Amino acid sequence: MTHLWGRITSINVRKVVWTAQELGLNLPRTDAGGTFGHTQDAEYLRRNPNGLVPMLEDDDGAVVLWESNVIVRYLCARYPKQGLQAPLYPEALPARFEAEKWMDWQQTSLNKAGRLAFLQLIRTPAAERDPAIIAQSVAETEPLLAMLDAHLATHEYMIGDHFTMADIPIACEAHRWFNLPQPRSTWPHLERWYEAMRTRPAAVGVLDQTLS
Repeated sequence: MTHLWGRITSINVRKVVWTAQELGLNLPRTDAGGTFGHTQDAEYLRRNPNGLVPMLEDDDGAVVLWESNVIVRYLCARYPKQGLQAPLYPEALPARFEAEKWMDWQQTSLNKAGRLAFLQLIRTPAAERDPAIIAQSVAETEPLLAMLDAHLATHEYMIGDHFTMADIPIACEAHRWFNLPQPRSTWPHLERWYEAMRTRPAAVGVLDQTLS
């Protein structure tokens, strides 16, 4: 039995839901976090002392994982889908760690830069927004997106010619940034790649979500 805890409005939960759909997994999910609660319940904290979402339980609770990109890696490695041109979890170590590199970059650089603009523009009432915070977040994010655009000028996907686990976290981040109610620069290669991500059948219910 595999079970996911977390609300779909969370970017980190969306990563896991999309991964499960790519793998053809039946992944029951309980809304948790934000107004749904659960994350500060004693039993939840016993399993996930971070008190955040997502949390994955597998093998009837014998495996309990938090940290979204770790869960994405785990699902891709534990439940490989047959018949793909290339596995979502790369088998060769150079390709695997190239994917790991971009997944870590999403969390440590891209998300860190863009998070405050998202919080200000989506989760803060208009009258309480701080334009300086938004401007700083934009100033930190746009060079990273330009770097990503340059990378995708020579790569169809994040690590080459095939979709892998590396594409999922970054596409979720792009979905959030592209849907913020503000002007943005144009990045043709990034936008080409993102459109391919957005139209993947397994991305339904994830990359078509309204930000909230």
